[in-house]
Amino acid sequence: LIIFAKAPVPGQVKTRLCPPLTPDEAATLHGSFVIDMLERTKVAATKLKLPIDRYLACAPSSALVFFKIMEERQSVTLIDQVGDDLGARMQQAFATLFGKGYRRVLIVGTDIPALPLDHYRQALSLLDTHDVVLGPALDGGYYLIGLKQPHPELFSGIDWSTDRVLTATQEKAASLGYQVNVHAIGDAGNRQVIESLALINKDPKTRALRHRIEHAQVLELSDIPRLKANDIIPSMQPTHATSDMNMAEDRLGKQRLQGAYAWRTFLKQGSRIAC
Repeated sequence: LIIFAKAPVPGQVKTRLCPPLTPDEAATLHGSFVIDMLERTKVAATKLKLPIDRYLACAPSSALVFFKIMEERQSVTLIDQVGDDLGARMQQAFATLFGKGYRRVLIVGTDIPALPLDHYRQALSLLDTHDVVLGPALDGGYYLIGLKQPHPELFSGIDWSTDRVLTATQEKAASLGYQVNVHAIGDAGNRQVIESLALINKDPKTRALRHRIEHAQVLELSDIPRLKANDIIPSMQPTHATSDMNMAEDRLGKQRLQGAYAWRTFLKQGSRIAC
């Protein structure tokens, strides 16, 4: 597991939050996010007994005091981010870890400290059956990418920091013949992925790859038939039906609940559900 992080230098991180924050406050917030990610991934590895080694990919340099403190306190291995843009840096990080003999590698950022711990386990498990695993962000990018072998093509020709990063990456993966699993969260996340997969599935060759959405248990009611229409596989864990049943209505509300936990609806329309 590679955690991508910038050093908390005032004026260089979280600049879109200034104002209302001062550069020092924004840097402090960013540093807190990095620490939270390191602590939570450590808990995930221990609590869920995940077979992972944690690496912190540092920018601009792993030699900075902040990163050295993280190395000592968080028991994480430091590597440098190397490359002219984000894609090049991620490609190099994947190459470095695969070069060390790892067979499954995940990259995550530091802006998701509240990511449920089980998502790391699920992402690793999904790489057993999929070439590429993505965690979509609502800004059109992704917060997680997982590979089980180097695919440098996925990181070239992408307009980074735009709202087309996720779709462009899916298009590249599909054009190379890779099956993609997207780890979506909530009805908004699922809709975003459905729309991007529907676009690339207009090509019959891409459609035949049977791309899959993980966490398809919360959708807009109108989006359910779109999965069948576009040959997208919904994946839902049965345990969520029991673990969520006492709080689902309070969390989602009656309107949103109509499209949630729709195993029977999916089966009636002919969708194949992955569990």
